[in-house]
Amino acid sequence: MKARELLYLLGFRPTPRRYGTVIHTLELPGLGPVRRAPWLHPKERAKEVSEEMLRELRRYLAPGDVALDIGAHTGDTTLPLALVVGVTGCVLALEPNPYVLPVLVETAALNPHLTRIVPLPYAAADRDGELEFEYSDAGFCNGGLHPGISRWRHAHAFRLKVQGRDLPALLEREYAKLLPRLRWVKTDTEGADLAILQTLAPLLRRHRPYVRAEVYEHLPAAPRRQMYRLLAELGYAVHRYGGDTCFRGELLTEADMTRWRHFDVFAVPAASDNSAPVATATD
Repeated sequence: MKARELLYLLGFRPTPRRYGTVIHTLELPGLGPVRRAPWLHPKERAKEVSEEMLRELRRYLAPGDVALDIGAHTGDTTLPLALVVGVTGCVLALEPNPYVLPVLVETAALNPHLTRIVPLPYAAADRDGELEFEYSDAGFCNGGLHPGISRWRHAHAFRLKVQGRDLPALLEREYAKLLPRLRWVKTDTEGADLAILQTLAPLLRRHRPYVRAEVYEHLPAAPRRQMYRLLAELGYAVHRYGGDTCFRGELLTEADMTRWRHFDVFAVPAASDNSAPVATATD
C-alpha cells in the first residue's frame, strides 16, 4: 500500500473532482472517421481502437449481434464492440459511476451512423437498490464493490453511492427482443465478476454468448476457482484472454486461476467453433 493510500484510508482525503473529455477522430478502414471522447482523468490510460482489434472481434461478432458491457467505464471496450455489431446490432453498456457516466454517454452519441450504444446508469446486481462502491481516488476513476476483500488490501478509500439493478430482470423487462441475438458479455468490476456471472447463469446457459471476465488482482483463490467451475459447468472452455488482437489465449484448468495476479478470462461456449488458433499468453 502506498503512503498516500494509507492517508486516504485514515480519513485524510481530498474533495471529489470531475474531469472532462477531448474529442479525437481516427480513420479506420471500411468505417471512415470514427470519433471518440478520451477522459481527461490523470489516471486514465490511453485506450486505442485499432484495425487489428476490430478484425479479431469480427471473428466472434457480426452486424446485428448484441453485446452486454458490464463495467463499461468510458466506453473503451463498448466502442469497438459497437463498431463491429453496427447500427443493426446493439451494445448495452452498464456504468453506475456518475463521474464517468457522462463520458460513456458522450461516446455513445458520437457515431450514430456507425453504432448503437445504450448507456445504462446501473451496477449489475441480484436485486434493485442502492450500493456503495469504493474507489481509489477523488476523481472516482477505478472502483466498485469488493466482496470478501479487506479495504486494507484493495486500498480504495473513496465511497460512492450508486444504483444497482437486478440485471436479468431488467433485460427481460426492457430488452427481451434483443436477448436472442446476445453474443458477447464482458464484465470488468474489480472483484464482483463472479457474483455477476452467477446472476447471469440462466442467460448464459440459454443464449451461449462469449464471455470476457476480469480476475481481479486482490481476488482470493476460492472465488477464482469458483469462477472457473461456474463457466465449465455452463459448458464453456475457459481461456486466458490473450490480448486485444488474439482473444483466445491458452486453455486453462481450474488450478491455473491462481497463476497470475490479475488477468481476464475468455470463455468460449462448447458449441462454437474451437478451431481458431490458440495463442500462448505470457505474463
